[in-house]
Amino acid sequence: MNQKTNWAQFIPLASVFFFWGFVAASNDILIPVFKTAFNLTQVQSQLVSLAFYIAYTVGSIIYMVISWFLKEDLVNKIGYKNALAAGLSFSALGTLLFYPAANQQSFPLMLTGLFTVALGFSLQQTVANPLAIALGPSSTGSQRLTMAGGINNLGTTIGPLIVSFAIFGSATSTNTTMSIESVKVPYLILGLAFLAVAILLKFSSLPNRIEAEVPAVAAGSSTKTSALQYPQLVLGMIGIFVYVGVEVSTASNLPAYMEKNLGFETKHIAPYVSLYWASLMIGRWTGAVEAFTSDVAKQKIFRFIAPYLAFGVFLLVNKIANHDLQPFYVYGLVILVLIAADMASKGNPATMLLIFSALGIAAIGIGMATSGMVSVYAFTSVGLFCSTLWPCIFTLAISGLGKHTSQGSSFLIMMIMGGGIISTLQGAVADATNIHVSYIVGALCFAYLAYYAIAVQGILKKQGISFDKAAAGSH
Repeated sequence: MNQKTNWAQFIPLASVFFFWGFVAASNDILIPVFKTAFNLTQVQSQLVSLAFYIAYTVGSIIYMVISWFLKEDLVNKIGYKNALAAGLSFSALGTLLFYPAANQQSFPLMLTGLFTVALGFSLQQTVANPLAIALGPSSTGSQRLTMAGGINNLGTTIGPLIVSFAIFGSATSTNTTMSIESVKVPYLILGLAFLAVAILLKFSSLPNRIEAEVPAVAAGSSTKTSALQYPQLVLGMIGIFVYVGVEVSTASNLPAYMEKNLGFETKHIAPYVSLYWASLMIGRWTGAVEAFTSDVAKQKIFRFIAPYLAFGVFLLVNKIANHDLQPFYVYGLVILVLIAADMASKGNPATMLLIFSALGIAAIGIGMATSGMVSVYAFTSVGLFCSTLWPCIFTLAISGLGKHTSQGSSFLIMMIMGGGIISTLQGAVADATNIHVSYIVGALCFAYLAYYAIAVQGILKKQGISFDKAAAGSH
């Protein structure tokens, strides 16, 4: 087992997390543009999210079918590093479809391009998440995945601004023809970046095998014949489904809420979408502190420095983009709630999942009960409380799976489809009622996550797995 994080291997791995965030958050800018250009309803506009996130499920199914034919796990056969390079190359093919899609003004072809990019992401996610956990001691595996998520959200912070500039930089929000054609350039550049990183990873020191490095925490884990025989995984799959659902649907329905309820123009919404995704970066940089140092005094200091450093990145990027920063300074006070919640969790992923889920319910409740900019900041703060949930759920769900870890990871990645399905569900509720009311969907998602946080602790204890000792040992 690695006693320290292997930074030489972790840093190149983290680059793929950046790409996932860049593309996912950019979809939130594409949604209102496509809605206007193709005269779509709110639920139809959410097909952008559905096409993107359902690809993760299709990709996972393809992965399992190929593994079945090979009579061996695909990633174990070709190697983790090779699988990452293959996934990036496939995503690059998807970006090429944006060129004919933009030229032909084809919404279905645009969706096909996003679907293909996400198919490649599916394989990358199956590999990269357990790999990030494995590149160091098991006690900080969740924090390491949180750190990778922080890099992911650097992409989510920058993506909406770059894509918005590409679309609206030389065109008004009413000139939808020029706007759609403007999409192809950033995505072609993105495709070249995918290929460059694929080559970089292929020749990096990343391991092709991690089975020996992934700790089998539970005794007797080898007696299981399938990852689905572990209840922590099955309940965790539902957890990933609703977590990605609330994370994506909150952001993807935010532009329509700000347009209809607050009178914002589409081109002026990008900074707020960027703030939402920057909120995830703020939370993840805070949650990753323990992966950097085991010194308790330094951890306390960094817990205050890290979130405001991430917030500073958001402000700097928006300053460069010539956006008015005045509306965002007050958000610095909301970040204090995040810091207090992170300290209260004491590094235990189950405790953190429970606390942050409860705060997510509170944020959505405030957003639904208020109007104006208060509601916008409340909905935006959902990003803060979603920030550490992925690594918490993922770490808890694959704990004790041993040799079934990569299979379990694939099942979890399959459930990313929740991002598309729940976004579409919220869009349907919005069309039937109004967008303000539709956020009840997100509150229900957080309620399940709070239940999972409580239930999984008992499940893992029966298998001899506890995160309390690991958490206590690092404080």
